[in-house]
Amino acid sequence: MEKLSGITEEEHEILNGRKAIDRSLYMDGSRDVISGEKLLEKGKLLAVRPHTRFIAFPEHTHDYVEMVYMCAGETRHIVNGSPVTLRQGELLMLGQSARQSIEPAGERDVAVNFIVRPAFFSGTLPFLGEEETPLRHFIVSCLTEEKEAGYLLFRVADVLPVQNLIENLLYTVMEDTPNKRGILQMTMGLLFTQLMNHTDLLQFETREQNTIVSVLRYIEEHYRDGSLTEIAGQLHYELPSVSRLIRQRTGKTYTELLQEKRLSQAAWLLSNTERNVDEIANAVGYENISYFHRLFAARFGLSPRKYRVCRQPAAITLVRRREL
Repeated sequence: MEKLSGITEEEHEILNGRKAIDRSLYMDGSRDVISGEKLLEKGKLLAVRPHTRFIAFPEHTHDYVEMVYMCAGETRHIVNGSPVTLRQGELLMLGQSARQSIEPAGERDVAVNFIVRPAFFSGTLPFLGEEETPLRHFIVSCLTEEKEAGYLLFRVADVLPVQNLIENLLYTVMEDTPNKRGILQMTMGLLFTQLMNHTDLLQFETREQNTIVSVLRYIEEHYRDGSLTEIAGQLHYELPSVSRLIRQRTGKTYTELLQEKRLSQAAWLLSNTERNVDEIANAVGYENISYFHRLFAARFGLSPRKYRVCRQPAAITLVRRREL
């Protein structure tokens, strides 16, 4: 906090009478796009810097993913025309095309900006585990796909693991620790994992986005026996309306998303447990075993048994010993 809350050279100029931000510090030419090249050292994919206080920041976009963490106090933003108040301990994630302006912050309003190149996440995602779930894909795509113009607001001030991981990110960058990139990517992966465990604390820009996350969270928790009719009723949607919304926002039907989750869970169980294939099929919601085999082979290009052998090399040795 001592390092982050000190008055910077830029802030001294503002306090001494500068009336607008120095665009040359952030932007190239007349474009209202903050450039990562201005803020990142050459070859770096992630950096942190304190948010500049005492002055309004005009509307802009970024050519990187920005994460704003509120260390103390609060800041007030306008994102895509909607007011957003970020309070101590909360995290705001902005897609590259999101339009943001920021009202002046006071001396005790200490925020830190994470500047993250999308390429950084390619080293982060493996730490999220093997299971590629629809919920994970939706949240990550909201940040890393250039066409996305939304934001994610996590009200996680009371979630201690999230706070610890963000502080670990800050410490690793600011103290210039050895093996920095590996530690940062692993920590970011753990942070994403924690955040996806707390999607109930996630606030999206629109009701439609919130609805999609609710549907995907429902699939995560009820993939074995859930139904679209049940979740539509919980969300107070007519069945055709929610079906249409799911297709528009994800490019897939509810049934396709459900099968995606079931099959990814089956793949995880095959790789990490010794349960037999029929038992796993039942565990993820398939009573028709032949149907499960056809779906699994279509998704992964292998039968469940061959998939297990490929993902568990030790199983091959065990089978051969038994044969001998």
